[in-house]
Amino acid sequence: MFRDENRSVPVEEGEVYDVTIQDIARQGDGIARIEGFVVFVPGTSVGDEVQIKVERVLPKFAFGSLVE
Repeated sequence: MFRDENRSVPVEEGEVYDVTIQDIARQGDGIARIEGFVVFVPGTSVGDEVQIKVERVLPKFAFGSLVE
């Protein structure tokens, strides 16, 4: 399936988002999705409704941290 590599990423570094953790990655990080885009969030569990700050954005996923 062809994928548009120029598709805009729906998150921005430094921005804060309200998310629900939907899954757990093999490494143990929580996984949230923003418009289908995966964000890994350490220290979370499935079902957590949290505020995260996006720390690093890569082409296919991002890393976030909990906002205290």
